Amino acid sequence: MTIVMAVYDGAEFLAAQMESFAGQTHRDWDLVISDDGSTDDSDKVIAEFAATHPVRMMAGPRAGGTMNFLSALVGIEGEPDYVAFSDQDDVWLPERLAHGIAALASVPADRPALYGSATWIVEEDLTNPRRSPTFPHPPAFRNALVQSIAGGNTMLLNRPAWEMARDAAVEAMAVGGPYMHDWWLYQLISGAGGTVLRDNRPTLLYRQHGGNIFGTNRGRKAIKARLKQVWRGDLKAWVDANIRALDASRHRLTEENQRLLAAFVDMRRAGLLSRLRGFAGLGLWRQGRVGQAMLWLAVLLKKL
Repeated sequence: MTIVMAVYDGAEFLAAQMESFAGQTHRDWDLVISDDGSTDDSDKVIAEFAATHPVRMMAGPRAGGTMNFLSALVGIEGEPDYVAFSDQDDVWLPERLAHGIAALASVPADRPALYGSATWIVEEDLTNPRRSPTFPHPPAFRNALVQSIAGGNTMLLNRPAWEMARDAAVEAMAVGGPYMHDWWLYQLISGAGGTVLRDNRPTLLYRQHGGNIFGTNRGRKAIKARLKQVWRGDLKAWVDANIRALDASRHRLTEENQRLLAAFVDMRRAGLLSRLRGFAGLGLWRQGRVGQAMLWLAVLLKKL
């Protein structure tokens, strides 16, 4: 088992996160840390932990968090049976790895598989836990094209999945990378016909603070923020990046999903009536009625 953690100026919370690695019930792991040019005391915190735990450092590409994760994925050495991803500021629950491994063990060994879970959303001081959203529909490529349903901080890959993701990461980085590594992993594994498992049991404390790239996806404030993202064209830009990355690895997708991706691209370029008809025919969905309504709005405004 290899844990991959991307770091950038994370000294404030790194010690708590790494100690939660040490507290895992599954103890057979090593840690790969890709530091993207930190200027705080991250190196000192990591060095203290590395004195008593298996840690390997890498230099990140200094091109943002997504590229840092992809670079670290490519840089994994050896042949671990599983690869887990970690943010720098969460706290894992003791059975985080054990739950993921048990779930992935149910999948045939030669089949690419990804595991992700719910989280406890907490304040900066780890108080006020709230469960992250549950989703009514199972994971699928038709969902993955328009929504990410598991944070990278909860994800585990089995060996076939991480080997494919490692090779696809090289292809994705050559075209500028996807929007987010976790959304891309969901798209890649589901698109290639692999298995995606989402566990509704929270496996970590997802810390909310001013430095988060993303926060909780719940409540009226979250809905308002998502509407702004659609209106400003943020969602369209994210999907553009994801499509470029997926297209670079198109040969890894099933024939059916290659056709679906091509039809999705054509639909986004079409005029209003053709776009609406095309979208209805694709059968794409976001989880939940509000999410699906926002998706239709984005299609209507040509901002998907």
